[in-house]
Amino acid sequence: MTHNVKEIFAGEAPPAPAALAAKVRTLAPSMTRSMQRVAEAVAGDPAGCAALTVTGLAELTGTSEATVVRTARLLGYPGYRDLRLALAGLAAQQQSGRAPAVTADIAVDDPIADVVAKLAYDEQQTLADTAAGLDTVQLGAAVTALAAARRIDIYGVGASGLVAQDLAQKLLRIGLIAHPHGDPHLAVTNAVQLRAKDVAIAITHSGSTGDVIEPLRVAFERGATTVAITGRPDGPVTQYADHILTTSTARESELRPAAMSSRTSQLLVVDCLFVGVAQRTYETAAPALSASYEALAHRHSPRGRMR
Repeated sequence: MTHNVKEIFAGEAPPAPAALAAKVRTLAPSMTRSMQRVAEAVAGDPAGCAALTVTGLAELTGTSEATVVRTARLLGYPGYRDLRLALAGLAAQQQSGRAPAVTADIAVDDPIADVVAKLAYDEQQTLADTAAGLDTVQLGAAVTALAAARRIDIYGVGASGLVAQDLAQKLLRIGLIAHPHGDPHLAVTNAVQLRAKDVAIAITHSGSTGDVIEPLRVAFERGATTVAITGRPDGPVTQYADHILTTSTARESELRPAAMSSRTSQLLVVDCLFVGVAQRTYETAAPALSASYEALAHRHSPRGRMR
């Protein structure tokens, strides 16, 4: 099964005005350069663009009317008229007294207090973008599959590998059989054993990490339900994903590599999956979680640490 950006967003309701900027950041890497100019213009000056006709926006961005319409549709709007309405709504929100945005660019000579403020702002923006762009229908389907899974394999390397470990640990504590795999050879070896009642999850910000795509492909071919957590909904990994959960695509800077912001958005998705599964399996999850807390309680007490 293959996916493209148009298929991923087909049938969705148009994004709310507040989600427009997040949608632009997520989809911009997959757009043509001319479509990027249109997307950047509407995200950067929603009030100004809302006042323009389709011809006016095409002239402003040095593109064509057809490109403007295609960009609007790619962003999730049926046509340019719907995009203009969203832009007007976004402009109204921005003019309602919200504080000016803080830049997340960190300079080498920034005071540590500024570093804290900038990182905190960027983390908040990453979480907001991820929440705004997350498809709750896809999320619900993934939760349903996980709640009923016989076994769950989770693939991730580097920073995404840490997120895979986090999800596996959470699921284990509510009684599910979950295994994180950072070794690509071991991941493929385990993927071969998966079947229809199993779930495989690939975590890759770029959507093109071969060591993650390969075991997901094997799991997909074995009939397991497959999930991709990625910042690129058009990436190669989605070819083998039954369900796609899109994370925020944040700007990378010299002192803040993409792995930092991608991990933040991935952890939000992981927490959403975990809480959703815990809700679905509450009768078994609650006792399992209590038992795990009780088993570890002595390690957190002064007496336990002295033993």
